[in-house]
Amino acid sequence: MNFISTCAISKARSYNNTVWECVIPYIQEPQDRAAISLVCKSWYEIDAITRKHITIALCYTTTADLLLRRFPHLESLKLKGQPRAVMFSLVPNEWGGYVTPWIKEIVESSSRIKALHFRRMIVKDSDLELLATSETGKGLEVLKLDYCRGFSTDGLLHISRFCRSIKTLFMEECTILENDGEWLHELALKNTVLENLNFYLTDLVKISSEDLELIARKCASLVSMKISDCDTSDLCGFFQSATSLEEFGGGSFSALPEQVDEGVLNEQLKRYSIAFPPRLCRLGLTFLGKTEMPIVFSIASRLRKLDLLYAMLDTEGHCLLLQRCPNLEILAARIVIGDRGLEVLAQFCKRMKRLKFERGDENEEAEGVISHKGLIALSRGCIELEHLSLYVSDITNASLKCVGTYLKNLQNFRLVLIEKQQKFADFPLDNGVRSLLMGCHKLRRFALCLRPGGLTDVGLSYIGRYSPKVRWMLLHYVGESDKGILEFSKGCPSLRKLEMSACCFSERALAVAVLRLTSLRYLWVTNYRITASGGNLIHMVRPNWITELIPATQAPVHNVNGEVLAHILAYYSLAGQRTDLPSTMRHLILNI
Repeated sequence: MNFISTCAISKARSYNNTVWECVIPYIQEPQDRAAISLVCKSWYEIDAITRKHITIALCYTTTADLLLRRFPHLESLKLKGQPRAVMFSLVPNEWGGYVTPWIKEIVESSSRIKALHFRRMIVKDSDLELLATSETGKGLEVLKLDYCRGFSTDGLLHISRFCRSIKTLFMEECTILENDGEWLHELALKNTVLENLNFYLTDLVKISSEDLELIARKCASLVSMKISDCDTSDLCGFFQSATSLEEFGGGSFSALPEQVDEGVLNEQLKRYSIAFPPRLCRLGLTFLGKTEMPIVFSIASRLRKLDLLYAMLDTEGHCLLLQRCPNLEILAARIVIGDRGLEVLAQFCKRMKRLKFERGDENEEAEGVISHKGLIALSRGCIELEHLSLYVSDITNASLKCVGTYLKNLQNFRLVLIEKQQKFADFPLDNGVRSLLMGCHKLRRFALCLRPGGLTDVGLSYIGRYSPKVRWMLLHYVGESDKGILEFSKGCPSLRKLEMSACCFSERALAVAVLRLTSLRYLWVTNYRITASGGNLIHMVRPNWITELIPATQAPVHNVNGEVLAHILAYYSLAGQRTDLPSTMRHLILNI
């Protein structure tokens, strides 16, 4: 090759790199980015300097130092700590998931990070103080503490006092020790750029409606406010001032006696004669009852999102409200909505995109539950659904087939069969599950929690075969033997996160399945068949594959054969075995 040819090739490579430097920043999907970085060294370096956001699915899979050296210009970080099972008390309280080393490294490295999202992590007041008083804190625009614990309002006071640029402060479902309400007052005095404030489903009660109103007056860009229990009648001034507000959640209503004079009732309702902001289209009023429901009627036609999980409505109340919401796209409610409520949704809410139905108490379930009939009506009426999560009292193959036939845009499907009856006439559900998966080509997340006998080994093999794009999966009471999980593991080429419970599978079968699932990065198994030594798990060994044994947090659990059941967590880690493993847990497999 002569000198001219060498120069031409060098110039062409330089031109291509310049083009990709312009193109790569517009590629946002993490999987695409990861694939690009593997092509060549120059693309690897371009990805490193242009990556702005990273999500770490488990905080022990890497370290803050490794991450910030790999992506020095990172602006946004989402970090998850404890396993999802902590929400159901299935892991020890001392499991781990501390945010401290991450905050220290972010602060010491003078990181450019403007947005931090910590989920299911232990956050201390000292962590918040260190962050707030650092250079990173001065430029911090987003802080999300999602289902976190370990801090108090003293830590929040530091954030309010020093983080003057913060636009989003999120603490939904956090366990917060409340000393006073000074943090909110300080936020109201110091901040003028706040857009989102969320302390919904927390125990913060020392909340001043005057501070909320001051925030609304000073922060012209405030679009979302979700609060804890605060009498809605005290928020009239807030609603008048929050002219840009699009979302509100929380509040409360004073309880009215069941039998009350009509004059007294009208007088009581006058307290809640709220003039909602003109842009409000996402609403979730806590403890909303049938008596107060007319408050919502005036804006029902423009609502796009409605949270009724903590409303005090019966089946009829849900129906009366939902038939007035033709533009609704997102709904969360309890299963007391019943089949009749789902039929109303199918008839009146054709634009529905996301539906979530949770369990209530036993008294509610005596009044109304969701069955296969409601699921069929919903599938036929709300064909634009992308996310569907529900608890059902019974289920049939025909109803699952109906989901696959009509819901072609479905990306997330979660179904839990409740323990309302002992026998199900249409078990097993093998053919229904196959039809659902074959019909829903866009499915990325899939959860199926059944009862014993709900899915045979054949049905489990169908899940593996017909889930080519599913990346996260939760399975409960599926399969009959090791053959089922082994057949399942021959498929699922995109599966990265697998959670299973009430398993009948042996350690050896689990180990072989993990080896076959080549994309798998995270495994959680609860109540599998454990041996005394756990030695059969050695077969799942991979480079950087960490396996932790977690004992049952309650009394020892046995299956019908008298075999001991336990919990296991396995994941890939670039950081090796963690050093803060509790004494009640142990590593089963060493890093190789």
